[in-house]
Amino acid sequence: MRLKILHTTTYNFDQPVSYGLQQLRLIPKSRAGQQVVRWDMQIEGGTAEVEFNDHNQNRVSLIAFSPMATSIVVHCTGEVENADVSGVIGKHGGFAPLWFFQRSTDLTHAGVNVRRLIKGLRDTESEDLPRLHALSERIRDGVSYEIGQTGAETTAEEAIEIGCGVCQDHAHIFLAGARAMGYPARYVSGYLMMDDRVHQDASHAWAEVYVEPIGWVGFDISNGISPDGRYVRVATGLDYHEAAPVSGLRFGSGKERLSVDIQVQQQ
Repeated sequence: MRLKILHTTTYNFDQPVSYGLQQLRLIPKSRAGQQVVRWDMQIEGGTAEVEFNDHNQNRVSLIAFSPMATSIVVHCTGEVENADVSGVIGKHGGFAPLWFFQRSTDLTHAGVNVRRLIKGLRDTESEDLPRLHALSERIRDGVSYEIGQTGAETTAEEAIEIGCGVCQDHAHIFLAGARAMGYPARYVSGYLMMDDRVHQDASHAWAEVYVEPIGWVGFDISNGISPDGRYVRVATGLDYHEAAPVSGLRFGSGKERLSVDIQVQQQ
């Protein structure tokens, strides 16, 4: 399946920005089951200073704002050829060792709520994949998908307490639970072609777990499936912060407005 992607991110500022720097993880890489045919990124109101691969092998671009910029726009367009590998990425690679992905973070800390969620899973499911799918199902049953109730800093524990969240929250809860059971696990940001629409409000997030002897396996908790040919992997990390499409800093006291337009369709 060949997917065409158009992704525009726009920041508008109430006052000119004297200095700003953004870190972008918006360039997908060819990996198991995913071949990047072409990808182009254009920037308005800023300049690409450097590109590098981080410790997760994400392609990172550092963008400096133009002096006294009042807006910055990042346009990404490309095509990706995908195969349906049932979520299986395979062997581990990159600079970070597997044990690194068993680390807890502020967003994925396994407290009382997470440990209650995973209680009994090792007893009821003797094999890894059924156990992890059962964890995904428990999360969907306990944390409904609802926009606007959580934010970028909502932790796994807090999302369980609230009882609802979005794909980012589902992924964080899954990571916390999987790591608490001893699995290396990582957050994934990317794109998903929806069946009922081309335009989307945001990118998508899911999780991957390292399972012997298969390797890395993906789990889209929000949709209750393992990623197929409709998914495009862009960045991975311990949590959202390490795989965020856009992050950065700026000097200035004015407010900013963010708008995102994403189109994903079969070519």
